[in-house]
Amino acid sequence: MFFVGVFFFVSFCSGIAHAAALKKTVAVSDFENKTNAAGAWQIGTGTADMLTDSLIQSGQFIVLERQALNAVLAEQNLAASTRASKAGAGAQTGNIKKAQILVQGAVTEFEEEKSGGGQGLSLYGVSLHSRSATAHVAIIIRLIDTTTSQVLYSQRVEGDASSSGVGFSASVAGVGFGQDGFKKTPMGKATQMAIDRAVQYIATQMGTIPWKGKVIKVDENSMILVNAGVQSGMAKGQVLRLSRPGESVLDPDTGMELGQEAKALGTVTVEEALDKYSKAKAVVLSSPAQAGDLLEALQ
Repeated sequence: MFFVGVFFFVSFCSGIAHAAALKKTVAVSDFENKTNAAGAWQIGTGTADMLTDSLIQSGQFIVLERQALNAVLAEQNLAASTRASKAGAGAQTGNIKKAQILVQGAVTEFEEEKSGGGQGLSLYGVSLHSRSATAHVAIIIRLIDTTTSQVLYSQRVEGDASSSGVGFSASVAGVGFGQDGFKKTPMGKATQMAIDRAVQYIATQMGTIPWKGKVIKVDENSMILVNAGVQSGMAKGQVLRLSRPGESVLDPDTGMELGQEAKALGTVTVEEALDKYSKAKAVVLSSPAQAGDLLEALQ
């Protein structure tokens, strides 16, 4: 009896580990700038770019490009037109991936206070002077279900930084948002601190959202092909719940889709995880799997 209990416990924990390792697909939209800050920096776009980069560097998510989506669509349209050469592999339509969660944000505070002494030295037109600066950045982060457009989570994150000493006179001209010159400033450090806290918050909340995927097809060997592979953290032994989508549930007042009725069919287990997709076999199914069926990781 003891060994049976231990086996069950280990198997259960193994399933949890698999589920926790699966990477959800997210996309980051341009942030709204709600501050009074103006000047050379595009604060909304720059902050979204920094968050996108930090999410990629964390290795916890599949991050989709949305800031350059118009450029991607334009390239696909060109490839499909009669003006593009048909030689070689061009950009194909119909392959843009759908994000499970959309991250939206608004920069609500972007402030810097400076104070300094008189000019101490001027050499070749470069001024050295004593100065101090404090910076404060606040961002509101929202996680939105892309199927229902419902805001699942919302949180305010902040960053503060300061510096003092002797430095060069500075200007935003020629210093790009998020570049090395910006990152070394109090404002850059405060922004990165807020971004780091946003990534931590997103990771925590995404951990409560089940991973979802779909069946690509069922091959001639009755293997169920799943639209996620090693790149998404899929591994052999992962257990997935299978269901079949039904009619959309619509709000009678707004017409907004609130979700989909889904018929539970049973579970499948991943037998082989390839780079971008996996092969699974049925464990217990009330009816055979088919392309388009929904998959959800067991938490």
